[in-house]
Amino acid sequence: MIVAFRDERNWKQFHNPKDLALALSIEAAELNEAFLWRKAEEGDLKKIAEELADVLVYALLLAHESGLDPKQIILDKMDVNAAKYPAEKSRDSARKYTEL
Repeated sequence: MIVAFRDERNWKQFHNPKDLALALSIEAAELNEAFLWRKAEEGDLKKIAEELADVLVYALLLAHESGLDPKQIILDKMDVNAAKYPAEKSRDSARKYTEL
């Protein structure tokens, strides 16, 4: 659906990995605005949903244009994270893996 939407508008020409990564970063910054000057629990839920959708769309387009399978790269990263952050060492801790 995302690729079809893009292609109907002939936007593929703008969607190279570099520009998609930049757009993703910009949308992530806009997501931060939903929390700016508020307590964490007071985030603007409507704005969070809108900006998070933009972040996810750009992330999925970046994966698509790079030939990456989103599900597989997430599974691979979770395996890496599990090795870096074993539950018995990292439970209830916000420390980086190098400090566990």
